[in-house]
Amino acid sequence: MSCHWRSGRCKMAATGEEAAEMDCISRVSLAHPTVLSLEGSSDPRGEPASEGQEVVTAAPKKPINSSDGGVETAEEAVEPAEPDINELCTDMFDKMAVFLQGELTGTCEDYHLLENMNKLTSLKYMEMKDISINISRNLQDLNHKYASLQPYLDQINQIEEQVSSLEQAAYKLDTYSKKLEAKFKKLEKR
Repeated sequence: MSCHWRSGRCKMAATGEEAAEMDCISRVSLAHPTVLSLEGSSDPRGEPASEGQEVVTAAPKKPINSSDGGVETAEEAVEPAEPDINELCTDMFDKMAVFLQGELTGTCEDYHLLENMNKLTSLKYMEMKDISINISRNLQDLNHKYASLQPYLDQINQIEEQVSSLEQAAYKLDTYSKKLEAKFKKLEKR
């Protein structure tokens, strides 16, 4: 038996003993017809077929032709045409390209957002740097002014100490004068 591949199907040509065996097999299949049910019906054992499967039936036989030398031939079983694999691959690659393009676009947008956030953050830090430089400069100016005022502050502290000592002396003088006045009044009464 030889097998020829044309347009994705195998065509067989039987010779001699093989043809006789095939004839015997085909007679048995006519005596006991079996239907392979794969969609919506039940199989020979009575079990229903699952969804999405196709129904395949035995192909009808051609009548025996005496001119063929008693060789019986069977018709080819017709299967539904399968979608072209190239079209399916092209469709799959197109959809995969769209998916990957979407993923990459999302990632790029995330990076652009992160870049913008980094720019804004760096601008805020630059502003804070300028503010801290101004504060530092003002603090240095205040320190210089305080250093220039320090001798005057020292003089004020000395004057305050002298005033407090004078105040103490004035209190002592006042108490002494009160005591003298009291003694004078006593002497006057005598």
